Amino acid sequence: MASLDDLKKTFFDECDEAMQQIELGLTDIRSGQSTDETINAVFRGVHSVKGGAGIFGFEQLVGFAHVFETVLDGLRNGSLTATEENLDVLLTASDVLTDLVSMSRSGQAAPPGFGGECRAGLEQIIEQGGGGDDGDGPAPAEFDGLDFVPVCVDMDAPDDAPATQAAPAGSGLNRFTITFKPKPEMLKKANEPLYVLRELRKLGELELICETGLLPALSEMEVDYPYFWWKGTLETASPRAQVDEVFEFVVGDCDLEIVDVTPAALPTVSTDDAPLAAAAPVALVIAPPAAKPVAVAAPVAESADGGGGRTKPAATTTRIELERIDRVVNMVGELVISQAMLGQIVQDLPEATSGRLIQILEEVVHHTRELKDSVMSMRAQPVGSVFQRMPRLVRELATKTHKKVRLEMAGETTEVDRSIIERLGDPLTHIIRNSVDHGIETPAVRAAAGKNEEGVVRLSAEHRGGRIVIEIKDDGAGINSERVLKIAKEKGLVGPDVQLNEDEIGNLIMLPGFSTAETVSDISGRGVGMDVVRSNIQDLGGRISLKSVRGRGMTIQLALPLTLAVMDGMVIKVGQQTYVMPLSAIVECLRPQANEISNLIGTHGMLQLRGEFVPVVLLSNLLDINSAPSASGERVVIITDAGEGSRFGLVVDELLGHQQVVIKSIEESYGTVPGIAAATILGNGRVAFILDVEKLSDMAVNSPVGAATTMKAASPALN
Repeated sequence: MASLDDLKKTFFDECDEAMQQIELGLTDIRSGQSTDETINAVFRGVHSVKGGAGIFGFEQLVGFAHVFETVLDGLRNGSLTATEENLDVLLTASDVLTDLVSMSRSGQAAPPGFGGECRAGLEQIIEQGGGGDDGDGPAPAEFDGLDFVPVCVDMDAPDDAPATQAAPAGSGLNRFTITFKPKPEMLKKANEPLYVLRELRKLGELELICETGLLPALSEMEVDYPYFWWKGTLETASPRAQVDEVFEFVVGDCDLEIVDVTPAALPTVSTDDAPLAAAAPVALVIAPPAAKPVAVAAPVAESADGGGGRTKPAATTTRIELERIDRVVNMVGELVISQAMLGQIVQDLPEATSGRLIQILEEVVHHTRELKDSVMSMRAQPVGSVFQRMPRLVRELATKTHKKVRLEMAGETTEVDRSIIERLGDPLTHIIRNSVDHGIETPAVRAAAGKNEEGVVRLSAEHRGGRIVIEIKDDGAGINSERVLKIAKEKGLVGPDVQLNEDEIGNLIMLPGFSTAETVSDISGRGVGMDVVRSNIQDLGGRISLKSVRGRGMTIQLALPLTLAVMDGMVIKVGQQTYVMPLSAIVECLRPQANEISNLIGTHGMLQLRGEFVPVVLLSNLLDINSAPSASGERVVIITDAGEGSRFGLVVDELLGHQQVVIKSIEESYGTVPGIAAATILGNGRVAFILDVEKLSDMAVNSPVGAATTMKAASPALN
């Protein structure tokens, strides 16, 4: 039996999904990219939060969500208009709702009057729309919101008999008999049956019989099982579509039957096949509320036979603790290592006895790879879970800095390993904070420069070359290179006589203690930020690059591995050492002729490759190890993708083959090693280092060029 804490955890997990849906939906509406379904999706998100919060008694959360939902309902039915001012209030309401959810999760009581200004703004929107629910009515989570009045019931009447006389013909009222039996899934999704009944009550006079036959002994009761269900009649001036609308969010999680018994009307039935258990009835009449019901303008589509809006069952899902998935990932990693060791043993066996074993091993490799891919897909999460925090950050920073800033997002569905997602939030926050505070100009300055007064920050993500590339781009002023260099010299971060190019000056902002802010504020100025970003990204095995165009803006690019667990690699040999190069970074491997290598001044060597020149360098020189050509006397050039569309060649002694490897971090024990990203265990049980190709590219550019390091020394081996 699920405990209350388990149910709360499920509720808050669903709140996270709902808040993401609300934020993205409102952002799309604000940018004019929405459809009719967008506002319905936002409404459903707020509705779900409100319903679940009522079950657990989070009164402040319920009260605020109730007013929020009323405004959204007005937008749905057209009584309210989605003006720019109204949407700004709704976006602020989304922020307040997020804070209230966070406070409820942590058990922290909201300060008195928290969100009051925003709530007043929502109520003002409602009043401007010509009335409706002012948000002061009974919140749907208060369990005493139903006025039950006992009435006499004919216990000998058949179960399907209407509980009261039919409305007189010509009275103008519609009459429906309703059977409503919640399933356990309804409570697990934080939907409240009593809320459904309250909404049904708003449509007219409702008479219900509460069936209690499923109620077990007290010792056998479960907290998440619905033991009550209801049968009754509704007399209402509303059409059938509005009755269906009441059950819109729970139609798949209950047994539902609605029959139109209006005089002179043909029967209209919506029912599930599952029979309803007989029970001892308790008769009730629910009086209609005094307040005028809120109009609803999104009717549920009826089935061909006039059914009650039956929807296609949703895909079956289950929630699994991340710790359990991590354990499976670790076991898959050990399986990959064992598979590699088994392959090494089979390879050393005589060919006559290893044929069948090789065939079986190939099947094991195939299944292991599929298992690895499946498990890694379970750990994968869309970056949208991090991106959704940024619109609020931009809005708050724009308000504090008195700037007009719009955030554009793309690629939110791009998936990456959860362990990377968890560590992306702080770097992105720092970068966007700097873009708004330092990059985007004030409206007056932008207007004087011929720009739109509203600045744009674009946040995007995509898969590229076996990595995820996240780009943060703004159309602000860019980096003032003269000012940056001056401050760097004043702070002693660079020598007084040093000469730097534009890219080198731009990278100075990532030095510890560097800041161009003239005053310290709660936004920036303490010299902590971009150096932390660079450190965090490098800890993830990633790379950060920066490009700035004076007066046109700056682009920061983060290139990160897709996973930190298992990867495909090429095992290579340099001298007596064995290394692994990520297969995603390899473009091609070749053995060029000596005349295809040119020793140009200032370079280690240039390879003529299909009409282009690609810089090449001996890997042994970069890693400072002794090297000798393979037994065949031929070295191999591996053309790699160094990021940003650039390529360079690494000369190695031998290729030993491709295999899956398990990534093991070495930073906790040894710190950062230039050119080395991590380590792994090979099939022979020995440890091999995994190369950081992008760092090796930087080392190749910055390493001194001497006679011993040029390709001329290696050219005999390339004949």
